[in-house]
Amino acid sequence: MHKIERYSVYDLFAAIYDRHWGDMFLGDSQQGIHDVFLPLLRPKARILDLCCGTGQLAHWLTGCGFRVTGLDGSGEMIRHARRNAPRSDFVVEDARAFHMPNQFDVVFSVFDSLNHLPSDSALLEVFSNVRESLVEDGLFFFDMNMDEGFRRSWNEQYSGVEPDEVFVTRARYDPRTKAGRTLVTLFRPNGKAWVRDDVEIVEYCYEEEVVSALLAKAGFGGVTVYDAAVDLSMPRGEGRLFFLTAKGELPKRLKPAGTSHAR
Repeated sequence: MHKIERYSVYDLFAAIYDRHWGDMFLGDSQQGIHDVFLPLLRPKARILDLCCGTGQLAHWLTGCGFRVTGLDGSGEMIRHARRNAPRSDFVVEDARAFHMPNQFDVVFSVFDSLNHLPSDSALLEVFSNVRESLVEDGLFFFDMNMDEGFRRSWNEQYSGVEPDEVFVTRARYDPRTKAGRTLVTLFRPNGKAWVRDDVEIVEYCYEEEVVSALLAKAGFGGVTVYDAAVDLSMPRGEGRLFFLTAKGELPKRLKPAGTSHAR
């Protein structure tokens, strides 16, 4: 058994993510993933949804006929995911520490999940674990928010009022430190009173060349990079890239990337 690192920050954020962001991102990315990536998969492929959040992607992929396991470091995210995707399996585990050798045909990690990793070494650990978990010629498909994406979307405020919660998020991106910080103030009822929690979610910006180099260091083969807005027609996709790589050779029947190329 591997030590499970608890993510209490994400536990507090899970209900907001589930209600306001999970379906939105799936709606934005679903058609592009369907057109560009799903044709590469065999029927009933075994998929690991890495950093699965509250399970919206897992639910959709299961409905497409795939066998899905979701993994996330937040127990509260997984609690929502089990409700949202009851036909999928779920594991609470640190993405930097999981070991499931040769179990999956595909690993997904989307909605800038890997931007939450704070260093090149942490990203390399995840890439190495992913490669170990794949069968020969297994595929790894993930997205990351790049500098343009942070500059576009990390200087705004969002709020919501529901019967059981009131929250405000304030996002700021510092191009010098390459860190985007989202401050969340959350009020929830507790008996006759309302309790306040303040949460900070931090994401980190990586250069495309660094990501590709770390994939190579982890032992992956070639990489094809897709622009989310141009190649996947993703709403609000400016400044987001999708990376496709493989444990062995990349499939020959790839849809070409319009603004990038195979590396």
